[in-house]
Amino acid sequence: MALIVLAADKGAPGVTTAATALGAVWPRSVLLAECDPAGGDLAYRLPAADGGVLNPSRGLLTLGATARRGLQPEQMYEHTQRIVGGLDVLAGLTHGEQAAGLTWLWGPLGRAMAALPNADVLADCGRLGGHPETAELVAEAALVVLFTRASLDHVAHLRERLQVMPRSLQVAVVVIADPRQYRTTIDEVRRIVMATGREIAFVTGLAHDPKGAELLRGQWGGRLDRSLLIRTARELAGRLAAQVRAPEPAA
Repeated sequence: MALIVLAADKGAPGVTTAATALGAVWPRSVLLAECDPAGGDLAYRLPAADGGVLNPSRGLLTLGATARRGLQPEQMYEHTQRIVGGLDVLAGLTHGEQAAGLTWLWGPLGRAMAALPNADVLADCGRLGGHPETAELVAEAALVVLFTRASLDHVAHLRERLQVMPRSLQVAVVVIADPRQYRTTIDEVRRIVMATGREIAFVTGLAHDPKGAELLRGQWGGRLDRSLLIRTARELAGRLAAQVRAPEPAA
């Protein structure tokens, strides 16, 4: 269906937390894939659907071992695991050194994700720029979502990233915003982003909610569902899903 890349330019604005929250409330079938060459931590962060622990060695690394002979979209499910709440995840590398042997993988992986039938893919790519080889995966995305904090350094790096990204990519910006200044913060970042002259699908927000993020690590339930993190994630998920929805066939 659609590949949506979630990333940031610098620092740690909370891309993995945002990706997990979005996967939890996505309005249709979805696969969450950790595609950060620096390594992922979902396997250590979230329990499996049966209450056990995820296998950190099963995921992108095992997929890479079999994909040298060719990669079909359906093969990815042979390497996914199901976490609490029923979300399917493709766990990332356990450390950055493993990425050195997988520089060839990102292009085929991006094409397979973009062609996955019956499910969207949310690809957590971590920080852009540090690993240029992932550009081949990013190029296959229907939408690239850049996350940022509202601080001067984060927004400055975001602005520079927007200037160097290929114009062919459809880009949206999400501000991890303090709930007390939510709309004001988003509006300020929107003005800065629009001043770059880069065409942007939209600029919106996701609540900075440490308590909600902590609940996301446990057994999902009512308290999490009422958190600001999930409430704003649900709004964001709806907007993202609508942005990449396939056009209706002509009558």
